[in-house]
Amino acid sequence: MLDAFSGPPLYQLYIRFLTGESIPTKIRNNPKFFPYFQDAIGAIDGSHIPVALPSSCCEQFHNCKGFLSQNALFICNFDLQFTYILSGWEGSATDACVYDDAISNDLQIPHGKYFLTGAGYPVQSQLLVPYQGVHYHLAEWGCANVR
Repeated sequence: MLDAFSGPPLYQLYIRFLTGESIPTKIRNNPKFFPYFQDAIGAIDGSHIPVALPSSCCEQFHNCKGFLSQNALFICNFDLQFTYILSGWEGSATDACVYDDAISNDLQIPHGKYFLTGAGYPVQSQLLVPYQGVHYHLAEWGCANVR
């Protein structure tokens, strides 16, 4: 997986690196999002990719769901284009640990910009993390405007 996500075919064809220069049109043209998310430049999430490994190194690749996987970090913009991928982490690694590795090595977030993330990421100015333990019911919110 590491070679597949970091090799030339994927990066040359599908990865669009961060610029953070303008407000995404999906935010600028929607009054539900603008001006509230005008500095958001995309979303970060992790994904567990199933792997088959020799029994000698299986322990560290067990994830919290009980199967063997690699934990990969994916970032995409609001046009659903990948802007960053970090793969190769053991399935037992947390999303926060993988993010910390990315930010300490080569992930650069433009000043004043931030990403939308899941609850497994650290609370900091570059990430908009949902409140822990709050269940957001989008279907109920969608019906709130129907009267």
